[in-house]
Amino acid sequence: MAFDRLIRNIQKMSNPTVAGLDPKLDFIPGFIKERAFAQYGDTLEAAAQALLDFNKGLIDALYDIVPAVKPQCAYYEMYGWQGMHTLQQTIAYAKAKGMFVITDGKRNDIGTTMQAYAAAHLGNVQVNGKELMPFDADALTVNGYLGSDGIAPLLQICKQRDKGIFVLVKTSNPSSGELQDRLLQDDKTVYETIGAMCEEWGSDDVGEQGYSSVGAVVGATYPEQLTELRQKLPHTFFLVPGYGAQGAGARDIAGAFDHNGMGAVINSSRGIMCAYQKQGVDEREYASAARREALRMRDELNSVR
Repeated sequence: MAFDRLIRNIQKMSNPTVAGLDPKLDFIPGFIKERAFAQYGDTLEAAAQALLDFNKGLIDALYDIVPAVKPQCAYYEMYGWQGMHTLQQTIAYAKAKGMFVITDGKRNDIGTTMQAYAAAHLGNVQVNGKELMPFDADALTVNGYLGSDGIAPLLQICKQRDKGIFVLVKTSNPSSGELQDRLLQDDKTVYETIGAMCEEWGSDDVGEQGYSSVGAVVGATYPEQLTELRQKLPHTFFLVPGYGAQGAGARDIAGAFDHNGMGAVINSSRGIMCAYQKQGVDEREYASAARREALRMRDELNSVR
C-alpha cells in the first residue's frame, strides 16, 4: 500500500518531512534563470526549464535525507503546458531517486470527470492499445466536498495501482473555519465529519502499518484540531501543511503523530526551497542551503515525535 512505502521511507531516514516544490521565478537563483533565458529567450519554455533545473538541484540535495516531495500543480500550470511538462519531469526525476511524490492538485469532480483526473495523476490511459502513465505520482491531494461520488473513482485506482490520496479535512489557511468549523445537525463539525468519511472511505484498503490509502490534509496552524483528529482517525495518515512560513512550529505539530511517532508527514515549501535567501549565502549554494534546512527541520520534528 502506498503509505506503507512512505512510512518505510520516513523510518529509514528518521525524518517525517515532505519538501514542497512550489517554484516561482522569484524563488529561483539568477544563474539558473540566466542560463534558461539564454537558451530559450523570454518564453514559457525558458521559465519551465528554469523550474526544472531548480527542482533537480533540490532533489539531488535532499533525496537521501527527505522521504518525499510535494509539487503543487498551480506553480506549474501558471507556465502553461511547458510548466506541466516540467511537473511530469519533476515527478519522474524524484521517483527515480527513490522519493515518494505527492501531487498537490486538490482535484474535485464527479463521474467520468473525476475518473479522468484520477487516470491523469495516479493511473494510466490507453493510447492505441498502449498503457501510458501521464504523471504517475504516488499520491494526490483531493477535495472531498462533493462527497463519495468524487472519491470513489480514486479508491479503485489506489487499490489497483498502489496509490494514495489526501483529502482536505482541516486546512491551514486563516479562513478555513468559516466552513470547516461549522456545526452540522448532529453537533459535529464539518471537518470532523469529513475526517470520519476518510476513515470509512479507506476501510477496505488498510496497509501493514495500520493506515489506509485515504489520508487527510490537516493544518499545523490549528494544533488542537490536529490533536483531536489524530485521536479520532486512527487509520488515516496525515499530510500536515502550515509549518514554517505559515507560522506553525514543532510544538504545534506534536499532536499529529501516533504513539509510535508516525502517522504524519510535515510539509515545508518556502522554508526549504528558499533557505539560501534566509541563510544569506551565495545563490549557487541554494541546494546545500536547502539540505541544511531540511536537516534542521528533521531534528526539530524528531524532538517532538
